[in-house]
Formats: sequence, C-alpha cells, structure tokens
Amino acid sequence: MEKLTTSNYFYPMNQQRLILSSPLLEIVISRLAQQLIENHQDFTNTVMLGMQPRGIYFADRVGRELNRTLGYSVPLGYLDATFYRDDFRRRDTPLRPNTTNVPFIIEDKRVVLIDDVLATGRMVRAAMDAMTAFGRPRQVELLVLIDRRYNRDLPIRPDYTGKRVNTLESQRVLVEWTEQGADADRIWLVG
Repeated sequence: MEKLTTSNYFYPMNQQRLILSSPLLEIVISRLAQQLIENHQDFTNTVMLGMQPRGIYFADRVGRELNRTLGYSVPLGYLDATFYRDDFRRRDTPLRPNTTNVPFIIEDKRVVLIDDVLATGRMVRAAMDAMTAFGRPRQVELLVLIDRRYNRDLPIRPDYTGKRVNTLESQRVLVEWTEQGADADRIWLVG
C-alpha cells in the first residue's frame, strides 16, 4: 500500500485522518478572532464576508466569537462567487448559485474574506471579482480555517490561518459542521 508522509507520521492512502475537532477547533477560532481584534481594533471601518457555500459556517463562528469578545456585532455578510468562477461555462452540468447577502457597502472599507479551506486560490479570485458589485474596498484580507499547502494555482495566500496542512493533489479536506447536520464539528484529510 502506498504511504503519505505528513508531519513525520505515515498514513495509508484512501483513508481519513482527523485534522481538527472540538475543543481545539474552538481554541483556533478564538485565536483567529483575537488576531482580527489586534489588527482591526474597534472594526469601525471593517466588514467580513463569508464565502458561499461552506465558508459562511466558519464566518458565523468567527463572527459570534468577535461579538462575544467585543460586546457588539461586527458587520458580516455572505458572498456567492458562482458566476465569477473561471470554470463556470466549462462544466457539463450548470452550477447552482447560493445566496448573496451583503447588507452594507464595502466602498473604502477593509474587507475580511472568510472561507473554510484554501486550496487552489481560484475561489478567492472569483470572490474578489464578485466583491466589486458592492464597491471598491480599501483593503482585502483573507482568513481561512485550513490552508492546503502545495495546491495553489494562483499566487494567493491567507493573512489569517487556523491550520496549515500539507496535502497531495489527490487528497481533499472535508469540513463537517453541526450547522450542516453533522453530529460534531470535525475537519478531515481524505485521500
């Protein structure tokens, strides 16, 4: 059986390996919220956008942690970039769009894009294109829960990272949220 070396451990191919789960996941979210507070302080000119479809669950978690820590709500919206993807017209079956809910103008704001997994960078590029419908931001930062190293197609890197994971192209990261019906929050490396 073929072996994969990651973090000095050996894992058989075609298996799942748990990357992150509770309570460590809550600690990671708390740390990321603290980093945002350090860099944005009172959030007077900062908004957050969770990237559809799965980044919104992570964005909600980060938003709740910020609200709990700061004592007030930080502006949070959901951004769908389906029609901005570079493979939109190359698929055999049409992509189904998700809901966009951006209840604020991003003109001259600092925007924190939030997604669960960063792999190739193509979805982030599409999200940046989609943002222009809501104004021209002063600055854009990227916050991700999992950064899949060695899979980047575009020169995009996160400003805030929960965990970096060395992956092969054949592997994928599976994120299970209780909000989506999972019995517990877990992040797996599959492949």
